[in-house]
Amino acid sequence: MEHGTGLKSRADCRYPATCAIVGAIKELAAMGQIAQTGRFLRRWWPVVLAAGVLTLVTAFVGLLWFIQIDAHRIAQDAQRQYAGDEVQALILAVQDEQRPLGDRNHDVWALGQLRDPRAVPVLSRYYTGAPCQHDKFLCQLELKKAIDLCTGWSASTWLRTTMGRAFPKKPS
Repeated sequence: MEHGTGLKSRADCRYPATCAIVGAIKELAAMGQIAQTGRFLRRWWPVVLAAGVLTLVTAFVGLLWFIQIDAHRIAQDAQRQYAGDEVQALILAVQDEQRPLGDRNHDVWALGQLRDPRAVPVLSRYYTGAPCQHDKFLCQLELKKAIDLCTGWSASTWLRTTMGRAFPKKPS
């Protein structure tokens, strides 16, 4: 036995590292160190919980913000090639049969993230509901998600309208 902890000696232990850790924890508990940690947590658990919740909320809002930044970047790329605002340029980019399917699928995704109902007629025209054939047609799953986002309410739409856009409109 090792140090009166009830554990086998390290030579006999199947997992020596685990035995060493458990032994150290038991020694700390015997000295009263673990009890002090428990008192600390009992006193400060609301602060620890609030910090954890704040971290999760910040990460979620940050993720939504970065998604909007990426959608607006794709829209700005489309505006360099096609006339109109972000949505109109993306609609024209989706309709351009000369563009690679991968780029057009990114445009469909960006239209969904912008959640503008003007995109629904064009997206609906390409949506068949058939299984995806990414080498021949636009991604049906991405089209369905974009249509759903453009026609419905979501938490990120509410956040975007409440907190402002990630990319403010530049004066023309």
